[in-house]
Amino acid sequence: MGEFWHWWQQLPQHISPVIFQIGSFKLQYYGLMYIVAFAITYGLVIYRLKHESRFHVTGQQINDLTTVIIIGLMLGARLGYVVFYNLSYFFKHPLEIFLPFEFSNGITFTGISGMSYHGGLIGILIAGWLYTKKNSISLRDVADLYIPGIPLGYTFGRLGNFINGELYGRVTTAPIGMYFPLSPEKALRHPSQLYEAFFEGIFLFAVMWSIRKVRAPEGAMLAFYLIGYGMVRFFIEFYREPDAHIGFVVGFFSMGQLLCAGMVAAGVFLFFILRRIARN
Repeated sequence: MGEFWHWWQQLPQHISPVIFQIGSFKLQYYGLMYIVAFAITYGLVIYRLKHESRFHVTGQQINDLTTVIIIGLMLGARLGYVVFYNLSYFFKHPLEIFLPFEFSNGITFTGISGMSYHGGLIGILIAGWLYTKKNSISLRDVADLYIPGIPLGYTFGRLGNFINGELYGRVTTAPIGMYFPLSPEKALRHPSQLYEAFFEGIFLFAVMWSIRKVRAPEGAMLAFYLIGYGMVRFFIEFYREPDAHIGFVVGFFSMGQLLCAGMVAAGVFLFFILRRIARN
């Protein structure tokens, strides 16, 4: 058993984030994980569209909407990181907001550096609202269609974080801890990326997918998702190392926890609004 824990604790140091390299071009797992996440979410949406007759959108609209959502996600995640996590820095270096890629060591396809989940969520909602409004589609109907499958795709983003050795957890003495190469000191840390991959991804997907057909007001899946993700992420943040340049924001609560608390409150508020609309 001791040999297993030794292997486990050293694992992040033996994983290369690069899949392959040709000259100065590198393909890294993190960028690939984005593609896998989008593909899985899209596949689940198409599956539901074919097997559940309740949704009033076409396959072509789904293709267009998915493209719009991806753009909204990328823009929102980047701007969310700027606003929520490093506004003072980007206020002094505004060009880096739009040029977040690093080319100093060749061309590396890693995905955008510096992304915020909460900003990405806001970006998705804005992009979805704009598209559905322009095309006279129900945003609440679309939300019910997409949201149950989103957590499973999100799992792969966290696995990408783990392979990159970033967003690691707090120091621990438990054997489940790992040595992450990017950590400023050699100490066991919680593999919080794996906690998030399981609970925010697989676990939340299982819950959302199992309740996707429950009788609820149209759009309620969005409220359930906000509450579910917010609660899960809030507690996992106790094991995740806060951003070094921010630290704890209020007491022993991180910025992520404050944003998640806002998600839960927004989800509860949205559910009661939707229920009132359904009754009228």
